[in-house]
Amino acid sequence: MEIARLAWRNLWRNTRRTLLTLSAIAFGTFLAVLFTAMQDRSFADTIDLAARLNGGHVLIEHPEYLDMPTLTRTVDHADALRELAAADPKVVRTVERITGQMMVQTATHQSGAAFVAFDPTDEDDATLSFLEGVTGTLTDRKGIVLGERLASNLQVELGDKVVYTLLDRQGQIVSGMGRVSGMLRTGAASVDGGLVLVPIDDMRQTLGYGPDEATFVGVFVGDPRQSAGVSHRLTGALPEGVRSLTWDEATPDLSGFIAMKVGGARFMELVILVLVAAGIFNTLFMSVMERSREFGILAAIGCSRARIFAMVMWESLWLGLVGLVSAGAVTAGPYAYLVRNGIDLSSKMGPEALEVAGIGFSPILRVGIFPENAAIIAGFAMGATLLAGLWPAWRASRVEPVEAIHMV
Repeated sequence: MEIARLAWRNLWRNTRRTLLTLSAIAFGTFLAVLFTAMQDRSFADTIDLAARLNGGHVLIEHPEYLDMPTLTRTVDHADALRELAAADPKVVRTVERITGQMMVQTATHQSGAAFVAFDPTDEDDATLSFLEGVTGTLTDRKGIVLGERLASNLQVELGDKVVYTLLDRQGQIVSGMGRVSGMLRTGAASVDGGLVLVPIDDMRQTLGYGPDEATFVGVFVGDPRQSAGVSHRLTGALPEGVRSLTWDEATPDLSGFIAMKVGGARFMELVILVLVAAGIFNTLFMSVMERSREFGILAAIGCSRARIFAMVMWESLWLGLVGLVSAGAVTAGPYAYLVRNGIDLSSKMGPEALEVAGIGFSPILRVGIFPENAAIIAGFAMGATLLAGLWPAWRASRVEPVEAIHMV
């Protein structure tokens, strides 16, 4: 500990340089945390929205449904499959849905649309988060909900009747009628302009499905990162004729976009931390060069090279620790504000910038970093600090006493 105390005193022999280095560490770590927190929160929210739009974080469906999603490829005994999935401790909700394509018509207008048939008494915004944007009622057995833009294209309002036409499981044209009981607004143009929500019992009757038949069973987990584990466990328990897949397998476009953005963010974090490490290296190297005579005298009076090396490494360690504490102090205020309030960017984003693969991104910028990512940033910053001190420490330990003592 004597070496640690001596290293601490040495660190503050040039207060200005040390404070500048600590500022660089704090600011660089602050930027890395902020970038990562924005990415984590944005993508977690988007994945949850995708799950609630597409049916779940994990889907149980016909093995060929993803390749060709038709209404003939269904799963039977949906209730039993839901009970099986709900037995997993990571699962928080299960739902059953029917999805497909239909033609929606009025007396004068028509438009193609995707539909989601669900049980309005069994689901809420925890499984269909965009239902927060629904105006009207969802409990009418014959009521349907239209995307706001779709309703505008059809020139219908709440209470108007529409006819929908689609192909049943035998490939025959069937039709149904419903009264517009709600409007849907998500901010995603493809959803608001082409989605219809229908009660699942009414759709089963129209399609000739059994009472517990659906195109898939949706499984929701508390953390999207747990999806792969849940899907793997379900795969070993599911009967023949069905399979499970995760949200990223069901929406590869969104998964690829997130992977690309995360990769870009990690690269920026790496650049920032490398620049911070360069600043630390400069501080330690200049300190060593200025104290070469001092190191020579220490060596001459019997101080071992290992102790000199350890002393400089302790200086590097102190820089890293104090820098991380400073980073925490600098980051706490802005981070707390962005968690609570966020920043509204809707005025600066065009409509085309609000969705990817049909999934809407919120224009409210908020943050929320995963604990393991915060630990990685702290560990990398600490590791970069220690690595930056290796060469100055080695250089200090190799100073020749005779040459150093004669330095002016």
